Amino acid sequence: MSENEMKLVVVGAGGRMGQALIRIIHETPGVTLHAAVSREGSPFIGKDAGELAGTGPLGVPVTSDPLQAFLNAEGVIDFTTPGTSVAFAGLAAQARIVHVIGTTGCSVEDEEKFTAASRHARVVKSGNMSLGVNLLSVLTKQATRALPAEGWDIEIIEMHHKHKVDAPSGTALLLGEAAAEGRGIDLATQSVRVRDGHTGPRPGGTIGFATLRGGSVVGDHSVILAGEGELVTLSHSARDRSIFARGAVAAALWARNKKPGQYSMLDVLGLSNQ
Repeated sequence: MSENEMKLVVVGAGGRMGQALIRIIHETPGVTLHAAVSREGSPFIGKDAGELAGTGPLGVPVTSDPLQAFLNAEGVIDFTTPGTSVAFAGLAAQARIVHVIGTTGCSVEDEEKFTAASRHARVVKSGNMSLGVNLLSVLTKQATRALPAEGWDIEIIEMHHKHKVDAPSGTALLLGEAAAEGRGIDLATQSVRVRDGHTGPRPGGTIGFATLRGGSVVGDHSVILAGEGELVTLSHSARDRSIFARGAVAAALWARNKKPGQYSMLDVLGLSNQ
C-alpha cells in the first residue's frame, strides 16, 4: 500500500453495493480498503472482505465495530439505511473525515442531521452517484427551464428491482428536484406521487411520478416532457451497480482535501453551476 493512498471504510459490506464498493476500491489507484463494517449479528463478521466480494483475500476482516473501523480512516462510503447513515454521520463528524452517502429514503430530519455533521465532516450526498444520471439531471433542469410550463407536462418514470424498499427512488426525486428548479417551483407541493380511481384531469404545472418494481433491474429512469402533439424523453439506464461504486469512490477522492461542508455529485463533477 502506498502512503498516499486514501484509506476508505465500506459500511454495509455484506450487501450488494458494499461488495461492489470493495471490488472497485481494490481496482482503483489512489485508494485502499481500510476497514469493512457489517451490522451486529451479520454472518459476514470475521470473514475477509475481499473473499466476500470475490477479489481474493485482502487481509481486511469484516467488523461490526464502526468506532474501531473509523480509527485512522480518511473516508467512509455509505449505501445503507437512513437511520444507520445518520449514526455514521455522527461518527464521521467526530473523526472529521469524508462521508460519502448514497443512502436514499431519508427524511427531512435525517437531512438536517447530515447538514449538522457537515460542520466537521466533508459530506458528499446524492440520490445517485453515476456520471450519466447527474448529467441527466442537468439536462432535465435546462429542458424544463426552456419549455413553457403552459402546455408542457412533466412525468418521471422509474423502475428498480423487486427488493428496493423506498419509492419514488432517490434518483427519481433528484430528477424531480432538477425539473422543479428549472421551472422555479417547489417539488414538495407540486408533485403527484399516486394516481388511483377517478382522479379528474391532470393538474397543470405539477410533476408526476410513476414507480415500477420487478425482477433484477438495477435502475431505469425517464423524464417525459409532454406537449401538445409532441413528446421529449430524457432517459438513463443503469446496467451494473459498479457505476455507483465508481462514482462514490471518485467523490471520496475529490472531497479528500476539501473544507468541511455538504457537497453533491454535481460539485464533484463540476456541474453545479449548469
